Amino acid sequence: MMRAAAFSPIRHFLQTLQQTTQLIINSLTAEGASVRFVGGCVRDILLQRPFRDIDLATPEPPERVQWLLERAGVRTVPIGHGTVTALVEGGETFEITSLRRDIVCNGRHAVIAYTEDWTEDAARRDFTINALSADQYGVIYDPFGGLSDLYSGHVRFVGSPMARIEEDVLRLLRYFRFHALYGRSSPNESALAACRALAPRLASLSGERIRDELWKILLAPDPASILLLMRKLGVLQYVLPEASHFERLRVLAWLEKQRRFPLEGIVSDPLRRLAAVLAVGERTVESVATRLRLPLAESRRLRSLLEELPTALTPAPGMTEGALRMALQTLGAVRFRDVTMLQWAARQAAIGDTAIDDNILWIHILRTTNKWKNIPFPVRGKDVLALGLEPGPNVGMLLRALREWWEETGYQANRTVLLARLAELVRKTARESGKEGA
Repeated sequence: MMRAAAFSPIRHFLQTLQQTTQLIINSLTAEGASVRFVGGCVRDILLQRPFRDIDLATPEPPERVQWLLERAGVRTVPIGHGTVTALVEGGETFEITSLRRDIVCNGRHAVIAYTEDWTEDAARRDFTINALSADQYGVIYDPFGGLSDLYSGHVRFVGSPMARIEEDVLRLLRYFRFHALYGRSSPNESALAACRALAPRLASLSGERIRDELWKILLAPDPASILLLMRKLGVLQYVLPEASHFERLRVLAWLEKQRRFPLEGIVSDPLRRLAAVLAVGERTVESVATRLRLPLAESRRLRSLLEELPTALTPAPGMTEGALRMALQTLGAVRFRDVTMLQWAARQAAIGDTAIDDNILWIHILRTTNKWKNIPFPVRGKDVLALGLEPGPNVGMLLRALREWWEETGYQANRTVLLARLAELVRKTARESGKEGA
């Protein structure tokens, strides 16, 4: 179905096209071929949401696309499956895909053939809201009722949900992600039934593919509700069976995005949100990291967030300035900030809300954290030796004692003060050694 008039968001978008985008369109249409904006950019333009990439489609085959672009001085890189990446000055990229139809469907390994039929190409899309396209004149093409679904907040598969998921089981997770981002009505019953029935097939997906979709689900405005829906349908057990602290995740997501009290430097973070929904423990970390094939740095960070901390290092509204500085110095600002957010979310989840005074204290902790820079211990072993001590275990013992005293001062003592204190410790050690010798 074609909408004959341009919708105002599309019209505004077309009026503000950058020269680079216009160059790509002019190059592709120079000899009469048609070109359309497709996929996420159309969907998000219509909803007046920010978007990152501009994807285009054309009936021209990839070789022809390359020829048209390179003739206009645009560098191209073919990336397979009928898609060519156009590289323009300034580092901007565009993906141009030739219209396709499926011959054999098998997820990312589908066998395709090129076509000139726009509806046939749109039928390959997973959801109706992703099957929308728009030409350079602002005409919207909507073959499967995606506009109605988009504006009513209804996420619906193109055709049979069972058939679409069987083509690529990753679409099962994509359904929950898109419902989290675009759904404003009850989930589609036939889609949920298909997700329930085909959930065991998620076991065939690689950990990397599951992780990529899970990260996007966790970044949704209300990830806890989506994970609970997935658990209810028997889907979550194949993705994240360890999930248990859903209310803590809900509160954390709200804290990251709320506007009642600005939290400078706090952005939505999928790994922090993952930690929020998990229980503390090494076994949990190992299980999740293995299944999701987490990179080593992310595994270490997750472990640091789920490690049980001593009370003295655990952020809390009543902690003294000295305790706060010690925790920051010991854990580092980044880890301490994440732990603070998790503790604050846990406190609110446990009691339903926290007092205004407590919230002010949590904010103070975070603001102190944002300004914190670790203070290097300014005394070394050579400073001890310079006072006449022989190399040996006494050097390390004195440095540890001096460092403990430095921590007790709240890291306020500078090098001059510390050297004076060190001299006292050396004299005291000498006196005690003399007494023992006598």
